[in-house]
Amino acid sequence: MNKLEQMFEVLRSRPKKRLAAAYANDDHTICAVSAAIDNGLIEGILCGDENVIAKVCEAENIDIKKFRIIHEPDEVKAATKACDLINAGEADILMKGLLSTDKYMRAILNKERGLCPPNATLAHVCAIENPNYHKLLIASDCAIIPAPDFKQKQTLLKYLVTTANALEIKNPKLAVITATEQMLVGMQACVDAALITKMAERGQIKGCIVDGPISLDLAIDAEAVAIKGFKSPVAGDADCLLFPCIEAANVFYKCNSKFDHAEVAAVVMGAKVPCVLSSRGDSSKTKLCSIALAALLAK
Repeated sequence: MNKLEQMFEVLRSRPKKRLAAAYANDDHTICAVSAAIDNGLIEGILCGDENVIAKVCEAENIDIKKFRIIHEPDEVKAATKACDLINAGEADILMKGLLSTDKYMRAILNKERGLCPPNATLAHVCAIENPNYHKLLIASDCAIIPAPDFKQKQTLLKYLVTTANALEIKNPKLAVITATEQMLVGMQACVDAALITKMAERGQIKGCIVDGPISLDLAIDAEAVAIKGFKSPVAGDADCLLFPCIEAANVFYKCNSKFDHAEVAAVVMGAKVPCVLSSRGDSSKTKLCSIALAALLAK
């Protein structure tokens, strides 16, 4: 796939995954789930205050009968019930509703009723359709892990490859991003990138072509590659970007969405099921594409 909307056609040909929205009391969540149902992507379950949901549906001219409603007016309990649905096998995807991100994540991480397996690493993965790049870019971690250590970077790499495969990108080209393509031992990001690249060369990391350390311009810009005379199977044609820290990844994400008006799909991986973590500032297209990506990744 090289366009996010291509996910829709794939999902329409598959059995529908069931999405549980945690505290779905807002028009943003309800409209996004409604659009996903109308596009034939999922089945929707709304956990929240049934009276509020009914008023939102009436105001937005949405047929409330398309949803399964779990009445729970308390936001924390609604998030817990959404997780319960997944643990009971009644839902395949979790989505954040009106509750705050910290309460949403707390429900996922709850040891007794949450969705986080022992020793799991939760991470944010996004697929970006930028009008100035010739194909989709998959990046991590833009929102959860502040400074991933070497072990966490290996996990992020696996999530990137899994997401690429879900988007029908086989043997993706993965760039381990640093501030420079030079091997500087005083820069930990460069050391980690070199070790990951060597592991891939020796077959310890499979399913992708890896190179690093590599700067962002060399990962995605063929002109910069030609000017610098840089030799790499990844350079100028990366499918996946593994960032060294949340600051770099988050700025990259927001520059794409704000400056280039790129379309984005984003999920949290590492839990029992993909978890949609959209914000009120995200476009309706971003929410819809994020639901679609979660449905593609759901088992």
